[in-house]
Amino acid sequence: MESLFDSAAEEAHRGQEPLAVRMRPRSLEEVIGQRHLLGPGTPLRRLVESDAPMSLFLWGPPGTGKTTLAYVVAGATKRRFVEISAVSAGVKDVRAAIDQARRELGMTGRQTVLFVDEVHRFNKAQQDALLPAVENRWVTFIGATTENPFFSVISPLLSRSLLLTLEPLAEDDVRGVLERAVADPRGLGGRVTLHPDALDQLVRLAGGDARRSLTYLEAAAMLTDEPTAERAAEVTVEVVEKAVDKAAVRYDRQGDQHYDVVSAFIKSMRGSDADAALHYLARMVEAGEDPRFVARRIVIFASEDVGMADPTCLQVAVAAAQAVEFIGLPEGRINLAQAVVHCALAPKSNAVVKAIGAASDDVRRGMVGRIPDHLRDAHYPGAKKLGHGRGYQYPHDFEHGLVRQDYAPEELRERRYYEPTTHGAEARFAERWAKIRSFLRGG
Repeated sequence: MESLFDSAAEEAHRGQEPLAVRMRPRSLEEVIGQRHLLGPGTPLRRLVESDAPMSLFLWGPPGTGKTTLAYVVAGATKRRFVEISAVSAGVKDVRAAIDQARRELGMTGRQTVLFVDEVHRFNKAQQDALLPAVENRWVTFIGATTENPFFSVISPLLSRSLLLTLEPLAEDDVRGVLERAVADPRGLGGRVTLHPDALDQLVRLAGGDARRSLTYLEAAAMLTDEPTAERAAEVTVEVVEKAVDKAAVRYDRQGDQHYDVVSAFIKSMRGSDADAALHYLARMVEAGEDPRFVARRIVIFASEDVGMADPTCLQVAVAAAQAVEFIGLPEGRINLAQAVVHCALAPKSNAVVKAIGAASDDVRRGMVGRIPDHLRDAHYPGAKKLGHGRGYQYPHDFEHGLVRQDYAPEELRERRYYEPTTHGAEARFAERWAKIRSFLRGG
């Protein structure tokens, strides 16, 4: 039986809980964001609205609501809630939690939500220990992971569970979380006000992470001046800078700062100034720019400004984009930085973009011409009667894989699109292309 001392201790602790914990939603209706998971008929709704146990994996970046959803499910269904952290727990802890859940189910009929945070940190033996409980539905199992479960969770456990993917919160969602925390009695209860610029700064710093935004807000609120009878204490940009130890970066994703910084970023890489390019990369990342946008710009640059002068540049840029998609921030900025340095220091050539531009200009002006008969598709019935494919010579049958025949439409045979430079690796391609073009044109 709980004593009066226990109740008093719990009440005292509740007042000391972090703001992010105090503001944890108590129902699905209070959850902000993740609308794709919370609509009518979704697995989460069915889990809350029915008594049937179910096993779920919640996969998403930090601060997107994985723990919150587990608490909400337990609270809404009146199930016992047992939380285990895979960072510190072992097989013994897992089995003890399952045994207690079975006893509770047998004695009272009450079900248990077994929430395993960071479940990807469990090894195979530890994950195997969960299988009987999931298979026999002794518990409602919810596993939270920030890593791809297809790589980090054993197949038998994954196949017996639903996989729900959580997305980083949109800016408007984070804004709603912060505004609620300022006003709600469980949060700051109106004891402080939040300047609009400070709100924008907190939203940017959060990077789609609700927990981070509340942690920063709580730290900033502690540094505000004491309220007076005339006015409440105000969280300003300057207060946020002191609390978070990050200077506010003036950066409007829809305004001139966005375009100015991106422009300077591209031009610095084009000018081979790796230091300047890294500076602008850091400005974008610290201001909360979508790293996927930055990655796309680097991929474009790799072909537009480097091209065949260093063909590996595109490979590095695409790999960085994939890495950012896979691991996200903050670590993804390292992959972006590597790609930026590679692109900045690579020899430069815009021959590729000029080539496709010239070819496109001709096509737009109607210079398309007729495809030579020997290049036309000859695989469908009747094609050969039309002369399609007749006279085509298969290059692999000839020395060096080259054979002299017409490839471009007759009207375009003298047009030249790709004019390689002699920069970097493109010098080799320029030499080879000159020889090939001379051979094909009969020179």
